[in-house]
Amino acid sequence: MSLKKFIVISGMSGVHKIVGNRSNGIIIENIDSKKRKFVSARSHQFTPLESISIYTSDNDTVPLSDVFKTISENLEQNPLPSSKMTSDEAFSFLEKTLPNYDKDQVYFSDVKKLVKWFSFLNERELLDFSEEEVLEEAEEENKTEE
Repeated sequence: MSLKKFIVISGMSGVHKIVGNRSNGIIIENIDSKKRKFVSARSHQFTPLESISIYTSDNDTVPLSDVFKTISENLEQNPLPSSKMTSDEAFSFLEKTLPNYDKDQVYFSDVKKLVKWFSFLNERELLDFSEEEVLEEAEEENKTEE
């Protein structure tokens, strides 16, 4: 699954899709309304979802795409907590999803964002964990390296 085209922006709620770059910012598209907008790099910080990882207790990290895949696979046994979850509910959910997460470096706000982003992308069927997409991503990466 590629999270390459999805981004979160400081000061703006939700997940957005990158449609273009400029030297002084990026052009984003609202996933629901398909409206495009320029966002200045001077006013905002951009974080691609593919660059986000969850700290683990063995001093390593797990990419967000892997966490999303685990959540998706275990959704029936471990349903998403509501958006009004308590801290205990959030960490119980994360414990079942990623048992070795670092309890000192992963905060309640991080888990809330994780659940919010997964819900948003999953409801719009933008998360695809099929083997074909993984192969396409690998081929795409090989082309850019050549």
